[in-house]
Amino acid sequence: MADQAVKRLKTDCITIATHNGHFHADEALAVHMLRQHVPEYSSASLVRTRDPAKLAESHTVVDVGGEYDAENLRFDHHQRGFTTTFPGRATKLSSAGLVYMHFGRGIVAHSVQQMLQKQMAAGEVVADADAVTADVDMLYEKLYTGFIEALDAHDNGIDAYDPAELATGNGGAGIAKRYTDGGFTLGAVVGRYNANWNDADQDQVSEDKRFVKASARIGEEFDRELHYLVNGWLPARSLVKAAFSARGEFDSEGRLLIFRHQSCPWKDHLYTLEDQASEGSKVLYVLYPDKEERWRVQCVPAAKDSFVSRKPLPEAWRGHRDDALDKILDGAVVPGAVFIHASGFIGGHRTFEGALQMAKKALEL
Repeated sequence: MADQAVKRLKTDCITIATHNGHFHADEALAVHMLRQHVPEYSSASLVRTRDPAKLAESHTVVDVGGEYDAENLRFDHHQRGFTTTFPGRATKLSSAGLVYMHFGRGIVAHSVQQMLQKQMAAGEVVADADAVTADVDMLYEKLYTGFIEALDAHDNGIDAYDPAELATGNGGAGIAKRYTDGGFTLGAVVGRYNANWNDADQDQVSEDKRFVKASARIGEEFDRELHYLVNGWLPARSLVKAAFSARGEFDSEGRLLIFRHQSCPWKDHLYTLEDQASEGSKVLYVLYPDKEERWRVQCVPAAKDSFVSRKPLPEAWRGHRDDALDKILDGAVVPGAVFIHASGFIGGHRTFEGALQMAKKALEL
């Protein structure tokens, strides 16, 4: 099954389409894998759109379109009922995992062949075909579980630890992680610049060059974080505070936080304001306009770094879009619904009135 996607690749003018707007790690990696590691895509153009007509005419579509069809090179995971996982794993795939599942073995095999060619050129003994195939199989799985799976889990809102097990009260002792974090830590970012144990350039000059690159890389992350905190996070505090003070305007219990003009980073500030408040219910839904002047209804996470929502949007709504979603809402919300994410953590409507009605109806259910 993982090789079916290759059937349609022999064509000219390949276009890869993914969604526009706020981008995520999964589609960024999916596009990178295709364009940098699959030869047929080396000259592929990229289109970022949600226009169904443009998606339909695109050769390959990732992370948008509501369709997973490997034979026709459609790799979305947001549709209701999507449950595909990597063989032997329990984590639902994102677009990165889908592309990797279908192209990853070829990517790994190509890299292994390059290594073998270097060994042959150096006069070293090369493994036989069976051993090479076994190595490719092993690396194909290893790269998924050690790197890709963490992106799949993050994009699908899957916590590394089962919240139900953590809630048993034993402090997490003996509870296994659902997946590795893939080394996505600041320390790992720097560590990957060190030489491999068998690299030839182990001298001090080469080490110093690698250190300079690592310092620049971690420095870039620091500079981005500093810029964000000073210029984005801090100015948002007054907006969140004003919205928090007015939260009783739309719900007597203060469970709705509404940004009338634009969204901003709200989670840290909201948790702080709630801790400081002497009374009142916790905020459950945050409403804000997006760049296309539509409205979002986002659930407040149970904790800052959790994928578990305090009150997810109703299960019956999840994974549905547009007219189908309007029918499910059945008059409780004005027409114009856009989507409800398959995990229930966010939804959208074309109008503020509709988003507000959606949030209030969700409070009742």
